[in-house]
Amino acid sequence: MTAILEENTVLLEHDGPIATITINRPESLNALNPDVLQGVILALGKIASNPSIRSVIITGKGPKAFVAGADIRTMSQLGPRPIAEYVELGQRAMRTIETFDVPVIAAVNGFALGGGLELALACDLIVCAESAKLGQPEVNLGIMPGFGGTQRLIQRCGIGTARRLCYTGELIGAEEARMVGIADKVAPDAQLMDEVKKIATTIASKAPLAIKGTKKVINQAHQSLLLSGLRLEVEEFLRLFETADREEGMDAFLQKREAKFTGR
Repeated sequence: MTAILEENTVLLEHDGPIATITINRPESLNALNPDVLQGVILALGKIASNPSIRSVIITGKGPKAFVAGADIRTMSQLGPRPIAEYVELGQRAMRTIETFDVPVIAAVNGFALGGGLELALACDLIVCAESAKLGQPEVNLGIMPGFGGTQRLIQRCGIGTARRLCYTGELIGAEEARMVGIADKVAPDAQLMDEVKKIATTIASKAPLAIKGTKKVINQAHQSLLLSGLRLEVEEFLRLFETADREEGMDAFLQKREAKFTGR
């Protein structure tokens, strides 16, 4: 069964005990606008009402991108209150994934940049196609990760790699992502969904209460530190959004030129 949510931007499919959420904006490389974020939350709400679902897959439509990031054109035009609401919505979507009862697997089928990598990091497991590219390039726009990337990268791969990716904005390939601990597995492009469904099926075959209890206990390990870090991330993101460097960074991105930052 396939359901269409939030004006076609999010697709929800059920196949036995496995649900698949597909971000459906391939013309925008599946960029995370508010409709998509609301759609993900809505999809997970629908899944939660179905006790037969035991594992969830999140992926992006088309071969180019899992999610290439936030919708920069839309974001660049937002004022203080709308941007605060957008960042809070993004963090709420990621926390909904992270705290969801059953395991969620990210099937990264292309670019996972900025908010796209943050979406993957909120999932329990990350499986990448061989051609996938991952990174937190927000510094190129005069901002920083705002959907939990700084905090979840530290949990996933340690503070050193988190610093490198967030400070330099560089992109890494799937195999390096696996080596540093961001990706759990790498699969040939054509076999990505088969590999992810195999893992999802294995999880779905286990005792469901045991899986839910295990996820709950694992998540609890770093909750207080994570939550305080997420709050600080939002505050710093909003401060940076008011700077001249942010305006220059986003203008340069949209005009496809190199940004000239002044530290203002």
